[in-house]
This record gives sequence, structure tokens and C-alpha cells, in this order.
Amino acid sequence: MDVRVGPDLITLHLDDHVLVCDVDGRMSRDSGQGFFAADTRFVSGYRLRLGGTAPVLLASAAVSAFGARFEFTNPRLRSPNGDIEPGALHLRLERAMGGGLHEDYDLVNYGPSAVAITMEVSLECDFADIFEAKDRTVVRRGMLQSSWSEDERRLTTRYRNDDFERSLTVRAERSDSAPEFANGGISFRVQLDRGQRWHTCLVWEPAGGQLDLASPVRSCHALTGGSHSIDEARRSWLAQAARFSTSAAGPSDAASRAVDDLASLRLHQHDALATANEPTAVPDDARWVPAAGVPWFTALFGRDSLVVALQTLALSPMFPVGALYALGALQGDGYDDERDMQPGKILHELRRGELAHFRLIPHTPYYGSHDSTALYVWTAAQAWRWHGNRSVLDAIRPNVERALAWIDTDGDIDGDGLQEYSSRARRGGYYNQGWKDSGDAIVTEDGQRAELPLALCELQGYVIAAKRAWADIVDEVWAEQRTADRLRSEADRLSELVEERFWWEDEGTYYLGLDGAKKPIRTVASNAGHLLWTHAVDPDRAVQTARRLLAPDMWSGWGVRTLSADHVSYNPFSYHRGSVWPHDNAILAAGMRRYGLDNEATQIAGGIFDAAERFKDRRLPELFAGLPRDHNGFPVPYLGANVPQAWASGAIVHLLTTLLGLVPDADKNRLTIAATLPSWLPDLRVDNIEIGNAALNLILQRKPDGSNEVRCDLVRGDLEIEFEGRTSSATPCPKVSSGASDQSRHA
Repeated sequence: MDVRVGPDLITLHLDDHVLVCDVDGRMSRDSGQGFFAADTRFVSGYRLRLGGTAPVLLASAAVSAFGARFEFTNPRLRSPNGDIEPGALHLRLERAMGGGLHEDYDLVNYGPSAVAITMEVSLECDFADIFEAKDRTVVRRGMLQSSWSEDERRLTTRYRNDDFERSLTVRAERSDSAPEFANGGISFRVQLDRGQRWHTCLVWEPAGGQLDLASPVRSCHALTGGSHSIDEARRSWLAQAARFSTSAAGPSDAASRAVDDLASLRLHQHDALATANEPTAVPDDARWVPAAGVPWFTALFGRDSLVVALQTLALSPMFPVGALYALGALQGDGYDDERDMQPGKILHELRRGELAHFRLIPHTPYYGSHDSTALYVWTAAQAWRWHGNRSVLDAIRPNVERALAWIDTDGDIDGDGLQEYSSRARRGGYYNQGWKDSGDAIVTEDGQRAELPLALCELQGYVIAAKRAWADIVDEVWAEQRTADRLRSEADRLSELVEERFWWEDEGTYYLGLDGAKKPIRTVASNAGHLLWTHAVDPDRAVQTARRLLAPDMWSGWGVRTLSADHVSYNPFSYHRGSVWPHDNAILAAGMRRYGLDNEATQIAGGIFDAAERFKDRRLPELFAGLPRDHNGFPVPYLGANVPQAWASGAIVHLLTTLLGLVPDADKNRLTIAATLPSWLPDLRVDNIEIGNAALNLILQRKPDGSNEVRCDLVRGDLEIEFEGRTSSATPCPKVSSGASDQSRHA
């Protein structure tokens, strides 16, 4: 089963370049399609004609994240040499992303006689801001001009609005006949004997202002035979990252797809930020930041980058460092109410389009996410447990301390010890600033929008986890006992406040939050499960909360809904009021395992993996509908979901590492494994798990009695390994040479 998300489209992406087109290659502004770069839609329309007629599509496919192939033949055509029978010609179009777009057109005549025909490519450029292109509310504010250079075989279209400039150059290269330009189209007169082949390249080059856009791929047929530096970096990272596999085909395919998608989402434009301030030699390929999602979120996001970092610590311990460096470099350094910026606050989103340039939106960057700052602290602490690199820890400590200062001051608006948010931006600010940030996401029991400022339950949990984790580091690494004690005391007091003010006895869960009057928001939602992930609440109440999250009104069969189906505002097709988000469910499963609720955690993991197995290419979308599962059903997509999306891909890795139960301490060369494998996952293998300077392979096998047999191969460094939970035995992991798996032992 291959459930598609939305209309049948082909989407390519590389860095912050995205191309969205129909399966026949066409693009239409009315469908939100086009070629995008740097938050601008450079091309809004594309049409291919052969002999004045659209060619007949035979097949098309995206063969990678950055390349696609389209196969055409001809309908019956009239030409100067007479009629051309259907199917006499073969036209192949290949598109390869990379600093722009490289197109290869190859036309072959398989007919009985020579043909003379014209091939024409027509482009439209609107240079719309990505926000307006997404909403289909494009307003042209500047002037457009096109010019054709016959000598250079180049069509250039320019857009200018005051000092905002963008341009697209389309250049014909290696053409077997000269290009001509008329009526907005580039055309070629083609004459082919039987069996003869004709070729041209069209190279799209976006440019503008101070943007640093890489040069396009110049080699022909880069889709199959070429190699681009960006793709080389992707393959290099995949080679050093951990690899997940299992004999269960569905989960194995989903894991492979998720990791490959994460690698393809790298934002190379932010590599300089992600690798800055590093005093020691750390491979650049290990540290980078991902785009949040394709096609609409190919930008730097604070919350998304940090959640993905926390999800994928076992995948590559240095991967989170890229997000910590990049976000630290852009940490708030003053007050700017129009961007919701405050000293120490971590950004929400950075954009580079026309609306941001003229500050018609606040994303320059915008700081309207309350949770990013606490997540930054928690990520810094958790990453240290995996990488153990003291120079990295020292480099980000000032950022962490500024973030903690923000939590204690501007993060607590009224000084009552709780975290609250309220936007101050007059134009374009976000009403809701938790992860459910749509305007209608946080509703009262009667369906009204909760009044600001809002103290959501999960915001308290993030701060509790952040302070406790950082306190341990301050204590262990810098021996600053007084600071550590203060942080632990503050976290404990906030935990007490959560129990006092957020516990909802009647429902057996925690309130969604407190509204502007500090009254409970009596709404059953998935947010409460984040308190388990952060290990912020009473164990008995955690058990009750888990059971409430898995009650029929919350559990769809594919996952936990964002909002109870019994709520007056429930809509399974909404963004945050009843949909199912894979990353949210992975968080809930991780939280349940932290409280020993293995059956509940594996129930959620099983639902999400079942959903992934049914989506096309085993690729989880950003979210899907909260409709209940039935016998022959399948998960119903949410129209407009980003696919791939970073934390949806990260959710697969998060779920697998949750089942492994890995607790590392790289500084002390220790690893604890508390694995649990459900019946639907009979085995799990992970190669090249890195903890500090050590690396190991893990092989887990589920035994008939439900216990786990664990085998480990230490391939580099020294590591003390302890086993907890239902393992068949626990013996020290030997140090063996790479590839010498025959020397491994059962643990």
C-alpha cells in the first residue's frame, strides 16, 4: 500500500532550493508549484511542447531527493515532412538540483523516416515570497523585465522592488541546434534521421542581492553520472552515521528512508554557523542543521532543529552541535518587540524573502517560540552525554547561561515561577508559541481560543528537564556545587507547581495549561505527555496520564491525537486539533518508557510504524488525520503536510532508540542499555553507535519469553556497558577489531 500525501506531484530539494511540479513536469502558480530558492519562488510556471503540443507522459519519478526523470513520447503530429505517427519519438527530460537546476533534454527518432519538429520550453517567473506563494495570495510589489541574449543563448528575467533584487537566468548549453526566443518561450528546431539523437541542456541560475547561491551543476546527465559537492557531503555524513536495520521489512525500510531524508534536508547555507567557534578539529560533515520540512519550511527553525537533535542523538552525536552553534550565533542580544526578541532567547524562524527583507513579517529572525530556549539548554546537556567533547561544551556554555537567564526573567512574565508566553509583535507575531503554534491550537473546554498569556504544561516540563540536566553537568564538569544545587532546587519547585496547579484529577491527566487569568484550560490534549518525556511529574500520575492518552478518544489506532475526539473543537483534518503528529507520538512513547510503561510505549511505536509502512516510500509526513483506524483502513494524509519533514523523519530514529533504552555517559565511557523489543520487532541491529571516542554495533534478538538477547561489538575505543531490563545475560562487552564480529559475546 502506498498512500500519497495530497495530489500526485514530484518534489525535489537541495539546501533551500525546492522544485514542485506535476508528474509531467508542468508547473502552475495556481497550484502552489514552482522553483523556489531563498524563500522566493523564481519560477511560477513551466510548459513543455513538442510540435506545438504537450508530449504524452509515459512515466516519471523522483530518483533521489534532488533528481527526477520524465519519459515522454509524441501524439500524432503534423510536421513539414508530413505526419509523425504516435510513439515515433522518445523525449527524456532529466532535472538535477544543485545551486539551481540542470535540465537535460534528449530526443530520439524511432520512426521510419526523418522528422523535422520544434521543441519549446516556456517559463513564467513571479518572484513571489514563499509565504504568499503558499497561501496563494501573491502581490507583486516590484517590476519584472526579461531579456534574451542570442549570442550567449541566455534568457534573463529580473525582479526589483527598491533594493530587493532577484533574477533567474536560463542558459542553453551543449545544444545540437541553436535556441530561439519568442512569445516567452525558448524553442529549438530539431531535424532527426531515423535513430538519430538530439540533446540540449537548460541551466537555471537563480541570483539576487547579497544572496550567496552556489553555481548550478554543469555536467550533463548529473542525475545518473554526475556528482555534486552537496551530494558528496550527504553521502559522507550517511557513511559515518549509525545504521538501523531489522528483519521486519516495514520498520527497516522506514528507518532507512528516515535517515536518508534527514541527510537530504541539510541546509548548507548555514554550514558556516553550524561549524563556527570550534577550537578543535571536528569533521564539518558531522555538524550541520536541517531544514524543517519540504516544501514550505526549508529554513532555519529553532524548535524543529532542537527537537530533531534530541531525537537523533544516537544517530550522530555531533549532529546536534551544528544546531547548538547555529542557534547560539543568532541568540537574542537585546529587546525588539516587533520580532519578540529578548536577551538570551533562541530564535523561532529565519527567512530571506521579500516580506522579511522589508520587515512585512518579523522573520529576520523571529523569536516567537517560547520552548526553543529551554530545549536549547536541554539539548546542550543531552548532547554532552553522547559526544563528551569538552571544547564543544565550553564553547556553548555562555549561550546556555544566557538562555537560563532568559528562562528566569522574560520567560516568566509575571514572576510566579511558571513559564508563560504572549506575543508583543504588532505585525505577523504568533499568538501561540508552543509547538502547537497555529492560531486556533490552544482552546478552552467550550472551544474558545485561550486568552494570553498562556502557561502550557509542556513548557514547564522542558524547563524542569533543562535545569536538572544542566545542573548535573555544572556539578560534574566544573564542580560548581552551589550553582548545581540552585538549578536543582528551581527545577524541583517548578515540578511542585506543576503538581499543584496543573493536575486534573477528574480526567487523570494534566491540564493543557493555564490561561491569562491563571485558570486551568480544561482540555484533554497530547501536551500532557511531554511531562513524561521530561520526567517532570509524579510516577503514579504519569501512569494515569499515559492511560488517559491511550483512551479511545485520544488513541486513533495509528497514534495519539493532538486533541481529544470528545472535545467540541475536535477536527481530525485540522493542523493541531485532532490530527496525529509522528514526532509528538515519539515523544509520548519516550516519556512512557522513562516511567517503565513499556507496553504503552510499544503500542504507540507500533501504530506509527504501521502508518509509515502504508505511506508512499515508507515516508512519514509531518502529520496525518486523526480518523479512527479500521480493519482495511490506512492513515489519511493532511493536505499541505511537509514531506519529507525533519522531525517526522527523526521520529523513526527516536522510536527505535527509545526501544533500545540507551543511556550514555561519554565523559565516563559508560553506556546503559535497557532494551525492549515488541512482538512486531523480532530483532534490531544498529551499527556504528558513537559514544564519545568509542563506537559499537548492537544486535538485539527477542526471545520467545519476551526477554532480549543483546550482542555488542565494540569496534573503537573503550566503553563500560551495563544492561538493565529483560536481558538474557550481562557480561562485559569486549573490545574487538573492526569487522571481527566472530569475537563478540552475548550479553
